[in-house]
Formats: sequence, structure tokens, C-alpha cells
Amino acid sequence: MFKAPNPEPPLVEQPAGIPPVAHPTRSTYDREVAEVKDNVLRMGALVESQIRAAINALITHDAESALTVIRDDVQINEVQRKATAMIAAVIATQNPVARDLRYLLTLDHVTYELERMGDHAASVAKAVVKLAPYPPLERYVHLPEMAERAAVLVHGVLRALVESDAVKAREIAVEDDEIDRLYHATFDEVVELMRADPGNVERGTRIIIASHYLERIGDRATNIAEDIVYLVTGDVEDLNP
Repeated sequence: MFKAPNPEPPLVEQPAGIPPVAHPTRSTYDREVAEVKDNVLRMGALVESQIRAAINALITHDAESALTVIRDDVQINEVQRKATAMIAAVIATQNPVARDLRYLLTLDHVTYELERMGDHAASVAKAVVKLAPYPPLERYVHLPEMAERAAVLVHGVLRALVESDAVKAREIAVEDDEIDRLYHATFDEVVELMRADPGNVERGTRIIIASHYLERIGDRATNIAEDIVYLVTGDVEDLNP
């Protein structure tokens, strides 16, 4: 059985780690970019929490908790809007060039990917609302493990961003392969369960839908990993061919 690693300290407590590039108003720039990064990391923490909350609602048959996950998605959207506005303001007022600009554009794309992950977590919760009233189908197959791996992946890729660590970012793609494997295994196993008993069709369909959204979270974490590699090395690499 998959066991999650021991919880790490919150990402927001990590040092800013802004690339040391010369800038005419460096202290102002550093302060503004640090604030942007704090919002990006806050988004990551919210996404990680949403994934775990959605799957916990599934395991406990708690439709109300699943509805809370759906409602709370607006928090992620609000933080993204704030971060995007701040990035635009920094670019307009500080006129960053070279790696500074690349760093800001990377953060902007990371906020996009995190916002979409939040949407996927909410979509999992919507499936949970439909599944909650019924007995679990084969303990929901691989959904709990997929969700935990996805949450760990989100935490890991944000850690790689904080540390500007291309090696760690590449490792994210390898970890995503296991989520992909579990997704395909879930699909195959649920199809067999539905063939064996038509009464499993509705629950099985919901499980497949939820597993698809968890698989997409892993893919988007890989997208962020590719951004990190580009930020650090300047090379465009396809980490999930």
C-alpha cells in the first residue's frame, strides 16, 4: 500500500529564493516578487488541501464536505487573480528583463496550472457528491492512492519551484507515471466490474470520471516541472512524452 512521506513544513515558510539578477530598483522588485511568490505558494497549499479534502469526503461518504470543496474553489480563483494582477503590475512598473522577466512569466503560468488543478479537485468532489449515498465499489479501486499521490506531487513541484531545482522538477515527471498507471488500472478494473454487474455502472462511471481528473492534476504538475526546468536551464524539455 502506498504510504505518503512525512509532512514537510508549509511551503510558505520557505525562503524566497529569487534569482540574483541585477536590477535598478532591486529592493522594491524583490519585495514585490516575494509577495507574488507567497500568493503562488498559497495557491499550491490550497490545491493540496482541496485534493485531500475531496478524497476524504469520498472515503467517509460525506457529501456535505464534498460540497464545501466545491464552494472553496473560489478561494483559489481569487488568489490567482490577485497574483496575476501583481505580476502585471511588476512587469509594468519595474520593467524586468532577461531572467527576471522569465521568472515572472513562469510564476504567471504556474498560477494558471494551479487554478486548473483546483478546478479538477472540485470536479472530483462533484463525483463524490454522487457517490456518497451508495456503498463503495471495490473501496473506490485506486482513487484514494491516486489522490494522495497527486497531493504529494503538487507539494513536491512547488518545493522544486521554491528551490529552483531542475533535478527535483524532472523527478516529478517520473512520479506522475505512477498516477498514470493507477488511472489506467482503475479504468480497466472498473470496466470489468461494470461488465460483471450492470448495477455497478453508475458508481463505476463516477469513479472513472474522478480518476480522470486526478490524472489531469498529475499532468499539470508535470507542466509546472517543465516550466521550472526552462527557468533554471533555458532548455525546453518534454517531461511527459
